[in-house]
Amino acid sequence: MKVRKAVIPAAGLGTRFLPATKAMPKEMLPIVDKPTIQFIVEEAKKSGIEDILIVTGKNKRSIEDHFDANPELEQDLEKTGKKELLKLTQDITNLGVNLYFTRQPHPAGLGDAILRARSFVGDEPFAVMLGDDLMADKVPLTKQLIDRYDRTHASTIAVMPVPHEEVSKYGVIEPADEIEPGLINVKSFVEKPPVEKAPSDYAIIGRYLLTPEIFDILATQKPGRGGEIQLTDAIDTMNKTQRVFAHVFNGDRHDVGNKEGYLETSIEYGLTHPETKDDLRKYIIKLGKELEKDSKNNK
Repeated sequence: MKVRKAVIPAAGLGTRFLPATKAMPKEMLPIVDKPTIQFIVEEAKKSGIEDILIVTGKNKRSIEDHFDANPELEQDLEKTGKKELLKLTQDITNLGVNLYFTRQPHPAGLGDAILRARSFVGDEPFAVMLGDDLMADKVPLTKQLIDRYDRTHASTIAVMPVPHEEVSKYGVIEPADEIEPGLINVKSFVEKPPVEKAPSDYAIIGRYLLTPEIFDILATQKPGRGGEIQLTDAIDTMNKTQRVFAHVFNGDRHDVGNKEGYLETSIEYGLTHPETKDDLRKYIIKLGKELEKDSKNNK
């Protein structure tokens, strides 16, 4: 069955970015001039996804507004002859995918957010795309997972190696064997294990291709780490009755879910943006020289 649907959980409180996220969704924080969630929707579109459900929460209405038309703004841009900005605005509304929205009333975990997509997904395989991870590769990561599914017809989770001391921040896999280059048969999935008990350094990185059987498991899943319904726990349960593979991602991952990663991503994107790349590069070179000078003076 063709993979046509994706679920984007966007109900988190964004506490790591307070006070900015007190009234604004973290998914609307811009990377230079584009909200992070737009990158995710564009990746879904490039991967062949047709229907997207965004699971939101309280104070997240601006996400829906961002992808909606704004007639007043468009009229003003047209009246003032700002054709490029008009096209840019209209292109957001006309991305070529169907967007749907539902709410998660309480922050009960990623697994609970995914369970709310059950009627939307039905009996089809579907992608899950987390907004904290921006991925860059010649072939979009979600498309890579879809291609794996087309061959295996099995759930497949994106992973990549992380520094060993950081494994406690992630869901981690216990590999069995590599059945083909970049495709791992998995013994178990563990949510945020202590560093000393981590079964590997392969971390789950925010892209999933799941079969609909996951919903029956999530419906009866007991709360796990943090008292929340953990998607990783449900995947581990599913792996006991049907195979779940891990796909090793070799592209670039940008974690915009923390301040340092967000700033680094903004700089890297700014160095490729046609309006900012030249001046930003000059500024970074100048700043680098000043920092080097300060470092030498402080020795």
